[in-house]
This record gives sequence, structure tokens and C-alpha cells, in this order.
Amino acid sequence: MPNRAAATALVRVQGQLLWRTATYRAQHPQTAPALPSTDDRGLYWARISMALALRQWQPHFALGTTDRAELIRSFEYSSRGITSSRFSPGVRKILLTGFDPFTLDADIRIGNPSGANALTLDGQRWTVNGKTYEIQTVMLPVRYTDFDENMVENALAPHYRGGPQHADLVMTASQGRVGIFDLEAFNGRRRSVSSIGDNNNLWGGGTINAPVVSPSMPAGPEWITSSLPLARMSGATVPTQFRTRVNTSVLEIPAGETLPVRRPDGPTAGSIASEGTGGGYLSNEVAYRNTLQRDLLDPSMPAGHLHVPVLQFDLANKTAITDPTYETNRDQIVAGAHSVLRAALS
Repeated sequence: MPNRAAATALVRVQGQLLWRTATYRAQHPQTAPALPSTDDRGLYWARISMALALRQWQPHFALGTTDRAELIRSFEYSSRGITSSRFSPGVRKILLTGFDPFTLDADIRIGNPSGANALTLDGQRWTVNGKTYEIQTVMLPVRYTDFDENMVENALAPHYRGGPQHADLVMTASQGRVGIFDLEAFNGRRRSVSSIGDNNNLWGGGTINAPVVSPSMPAGPEWITSSLPLARMSGATVPTQFRTRVNTSVLEIPAGETLPVRRPDGPTAGSIASEGTGGGYLSNEVAYRNTLQRDLLDPSMPAGHLHVPVLQFDLANKTAITDPTYETNRDQIVAGAHSVLRAALS
């Protein structure tokens, strides 16, 4: 590699190639693959390995700390679909996000079906009621630092602004509860999870009694409401072991009080957000950041968050990297997520 400019170009190209390979694989079944095509974990493992090599690389030219950080940032953005989320002209436009696997310290084998769903949809075209929709997807990290550095806004804001890349619907997605597709109605401004860290083993800094706001969060209200067609989406047909629901339950610190209270029907006036309907972790935060961009840039945009069911191994499988139960479960969650999205477009 002769110089930093060449390194920058190569890193970007290799990141985009990794993303395209993962999305192509997810949408084109392979012959006897090591893992089934829709498995999201291969992308995560490859990115981790490539990022490690980039951090350890000692080139022949000078590469300072800031320059290396920029290379890593470029690789992260390009390998997550953020730099390739441009829509084609003449179609309606859907932007969807998923997440990396997380809680890997508990089980290194874990995948994330919201990520698998994103891989299966990137670049796809659907015709619904005679209208053609193009779907572009982005994979987000389960890391507070990236959120604090405005990765969500950098990925989503271009599709809220006017112009040829303006989307018609933006939906974030993550993994939530066992057996349920949750359509999250109310997004809270603050972080409150203190039981688990992120994928860098960093904590958000808040608790349910003292939730905190990300230092990079743009100004906004304590609570923001989804503008997706939730009632229609909750009627989507999903595999029989799952159900859908519009989730309206939040944890708030009422105005003038100090302890959190569960509100099944949403927040009350003047309260502090301890947990949105999507919790107090990065799932809730991506939902809030998404709908805040909507409010700031295009209040008429349908936007909100979907929690897909938890992906599960066969109970007897304690060590194998995959099993038939796991594969079937993931494919059925993805099928259900597709159905929920189609219901939004119908």
C-alpha cells in the first residue's frame, strides 16, 4: 500500500464488498454452505476480524492515531451498508435497519434476527397494491460509542431530507422478547439499562431511577411517538408460534416525583423517560433517534421501531454453532418481519 489515500480507497471498497457479499449470500441460497445463507453471524465475525487487522496494521507510511481511526470508521460505515443506501429513481423508498449480535459474553454463538432480516431485504423490490417499493438496509452496532458519535443520524438523516434520496418510510428494528413482534409506540429519550453492557463492555451510565441522555443527543422532547401504521401492522400474519402487538407500556418518573412508575398506556405529561416501550437500551435509543430525525426533518414521514422475537437454539444444544431449531426459528422470524413490513405498505 503506497500511501494513506490508497489505503482509504481500499478500506472503503473492501467494506462495501463485505456488505454486498453478505446481502447477496442472504438472498441467494448457497450449495452446502458452512452456515445457511440467512445466517447474520458471518458478516459480524468477518467485520470483527477485518477491523482487528486494520487496528494492528503497520504500514510503510506514517499512520497516526487519528488517521487509523478514520480508516476504521470508513470500514465500519461501508461494511454496514451506510455508504451504499442510495435508492434508484422512480420507486417508493423504504429504509430499514437491523443490529449486530449482542450479549456475546453470555453465549458467543448468538445471532440477531433483526440483522438477518436486514440482509435478506437490502436492494429488494416489492410490489404492493400496484406500487413498487425499493428497500435499502443498514446494520447498526450494539455500541454506545458509535451512537454517541451520531452513526444513527449519519445513516438516516440523508433519507429524511428532501431530494431524490428522500424515503417514504423508515423503520428501525432489533431483537426483543421471546415469541413477540413488538411494535413500539413510545420512544424514550434516556438510557437506563444497568444490567448489561454493550459489545465493548461499556455501560450507558444510567439506571431506571436515574436515566441519562447520550452526550450527543440532539435537543428534543422526553417522549416521541411512532408514526408507523401500528394497528395495520399488528394484524400481519406471522408464523403461528409468534404473535404481534402494539406495545404501549413505558416506565416513567412522573413529574415532581423521584421513583419510576410503570404506565401500561404510555407516558403522562411532564414525566422523565426511564424506559420507552422498547426499554432503556440501544433498541429504544435507535427508535428515539430515528423518530427525532423525523420530527426535525420531515414530520409527515411514517417512522418507528419493530422488535422481532428472540432467536433461540434447541434447548439440548449447549455448544454447537447451529442446529435445525435455530435455523428454522431464524427463518420464521425473518418471514414474520417481512409480513409486518408488507402490512405497513398495504
